[in-house]
Amino acid sequence: MTDRLTALDATFLELEEADESAHMHIGALLLFEARGTSAPPRMAAVRRQLEQRLDALPRYRRRLSAPRTGGLAWPEWTPDDRFDIERHVRRAALPAPGEDRELLGWLGDYWSQRLDRNGPLWEVVLLEGLAGGRWALATKTHHCLVDGVGSVDAAHLLLDTARRPRTRARPAPAEAAEQSEHHGLLRRVPQAVTGGARAAVDAALHPGKLRHALERSAALAELLVRDEVVAAPETSINVPIGTRRRFEVVRSDLADVKAIKRALGGTVNDVVLAATAGGLRRLLLDRGDELPGRGLRVMVPVNVRAASEHLELGNRITSLFVHLPVAEPDPHRRYRLTIGEAEELKQGNQAEGGATLVALAGNAPPVLHAFLARSLFASRLFNVTVTNVPGPQVPLYAYGSQLEEILPLVPLAAGHAVGVAVVSYNGRLFFGLNGDDRVARDLHVLRDGIEQSLAELQELAGTSVELTAHDATHA
Repeated sequence: MTDRLTALDATFLELEEADESAHMHIGALLLFEARGTSAPPRMAAVRRQLEQRLDALPRYRRRLSAPRTGGLAWPEWTPDDRFDIERHVRRAALPAPGEDRELLGWLGDYWSQRLDRNGPLWEVVLLEGLAGGRWALATKTHHCLVDGVGSVDAAHLLLDTARRPRTRARPAPAEAAEQSEHHGLLRRVPQAVTGGARAAVDAALHPGKLRHALERSAALAELLVRDEVVAAPETSINVPIGTRRRFEVVRSDLADVKAIKRALGGTVNDVVLAATAGGLRRLLLDRGDELPGRGLRVMVPVNVRAASEHLELGNRITSLFVHLPVAEPDPHRRYRLTIGEAEELKQGNQAEGGATLVALAGNAPPVLHAFLARSLFASRLFNVTVTNVPGPQVPLYAYGSQLEEILPLVPLAAGHAVGVAVVSYNGRLFFGLNGDDRVARDLHVLRDGIEQSLAELQELAGTSVELTAHDATHA
């Protein structure tokens, strides 16, 4: 059996083909506790278990029918008759002492290397030598194979919900209320997005109904005028980049983030965006950039994956474009402006316009689609990608060890020196900062800026709670 890539799936291949600096793989570092007095799991056991569980993800045993796009049809996913689990699961070790510095340096090097398109487009590394006896699984999966939400689904399938499972683990039940709250803005647009995409697909299947798709021209015009005719500001982080990467991480308690949104209003996603705005402000100031008065434009991927598509691979996303108020020095006002931007987007139809644009671009023949794909990820359209994927809020395990951290990776398109991925897991929130090794040698400044911004918001939240309590006492 074969299945063909969608136009959106193929976009991530085309971006790599257009510029060697673009690496379109996503990934994560899954960090596990020490296994008591025993060593990390044996390589043979990891390979055996992963191969057994890949039955639920058949595309992980398939390769592209052609390593490049173009021509008259998209490549297909075809069974790899030479599939060998040893080519996809290997071992590596950190140099001593195996602390964060060594780990983050190793991750930057690991995620600098592209996947081989002649086989299934994924790999896992069993990483040893971490301080305190901890160990990790580092993953790398091409974006044409799966999007961020789909990768969380897949990782959940391959992990266990008990330390000593009696049978093969299945994904834990979704915590609907938790995920609904955590998605914030992202969970409020799926119906509009799906509607726009369906209209465009319907136009492709039934040319006589093209008029129906054109009725959405207002949504499309809003997107093009706001986010294409008026270009994203020029910055020092939107310049030609190289092929090497560096990686930093910010760790936070999800409870603290929720306390901020309860005290100051908004959603968890608003807190994430406001903290990122503070970090980007500090980075640009440190570089001597002129701060854009209209804000720094970030692309926020939006999940449109239906419940019925759980564990299906491929990409089910569109994008929103949010202006982060990096020119605002006051953290409270910066937070309120971020919430206001999100509210404006929720009341508008940009999400529908974005989905329609992506779907209509997909109607172009493969030989022409590459040009359109590059325009959708150009630095003229946005400055930075900020993706926020809610992960499971229950502890997960592998080989008897509890998963402690998930450090996420977002890919960098050409002309984008910095990207931010955020994931929550079991009461923690992790910011993964991906940067070009040459242009973003100061990526630690962004890290420090996000940490400082979160601390400022916590202080504001505490002050707000104290004032509320004082007002209640004297009412």
